[in-house]
Amino acid sequence: MTTKWLMIETFGDAAPSIVGLGSAPRRFVPIERVLKSRDSLELVKRIIEEVSASPGQIDRRSADGQRRLIVEPLITFSGRLHGIHLWFGRSNETVPEHDPAGAWLFNLTAGKASGSVALLDLYGVPEDERHTEKAMAGAFTRLRTNHDESDALSKIVQSQPGTVHQAVWTVERDDGELRAAHFSCRMLKENDPETGQPQVILRGITQDIGPAVEVTSAPPPVVLEYRVLEAATNDGEYRAIVNLKTLQLIRWVGDAMPGLAWESVDDQVEPSIHPDDFHIALAMSEGLARGKTRGVIRFRQLSGAWKTYAVDATLMMLDQHTTAGLVMIREANSPG
Repeated sequence: MTTKWLMIETFGDAAPSIVGLGSAPRRFVPIERVLKSRDSLELVKRIIEEVSASPGQIDRRSADGQRRLIVEPLITFSGRLHGIHLWFGRSNETVPEHDPAGAWLFNLTAGKASGSVALLDLYGVPEDERHTEKAMAGAFTRLRTNHDESDALSKIVQSQPGTVHQAVWTVERDDGELRAAHFSCRMLKENDPETGQPQVILRGITQDIGPAVEVTSAPPPVVLEYRVLEAATNDGEYRAIVNLKTLQLIRWVGDAMPGLAWESVDDQVEPSIHPDDFHIALAMSEGLARGKTRGVIRFRQLSGAWKTYAVDATLMMLDQHTTAGLVMIREANSPG
């Protein structure tokens, strides 16, 4: 029996595993290492199969009425099961509250992110600002990452199916509250349901494990590297990290360039480099192997118009095998 809620991931391509025991993160622990009883283990395996086939909440008692089982699924907007909150114990026990948690995914091929209602609740997103899909970079705007961010970004750039990642990062909710959140995710190769083309999907769960100030593993609001970059940024300059393989924006460093279309949400125009300038961006990316590069490129605005920007890029080492582009952009008529 267990008196704490289990967080069990069901991302796929591997046996389901435990990523949370109460508010304590767990590193993809095999279920049998936690549930020693054969009966309990078989029960949980049957429940996972049942919820995977038909995602829904479960609250049932055993035939003798002595035991109670509760399951709450973690489901994306598209209906994909990413995991379950599970509790079972004696029927007369008080069921503890579990931490808020939500499911999410990054489509690494398309550079898009999606989540779930529960995730938006966790982030405190107002009802009139909720979107079912947005640019992947938008997912980083409320995150205060730890010193393992380079490892996470390198995995995004490499996009190798089977890769897993876990981290405790600070989430700044939309109401300004700072929460410690445990992230667990796995990359999978899947076929696009519409085109049938292969794509790499990063499927994950975020669990709120308490106020950031009370969780020692949660990072400070701004890590040192970003303080240094922001201190070196002049007025009118904006910095971003870009995937050199796809030219997709991974995240902003500091504030986003105002007026620029980049969020890729349903009530805005789609972000784009002007077709006639794409070769400039590509040449800049390829030129980083030899040193810093500079160019003048038109990007689409929220208004739908094109605007010209001066772009400077330098090579950024994420790990010894993986690089990205650190890009600084400003309006072309700005000094610099």
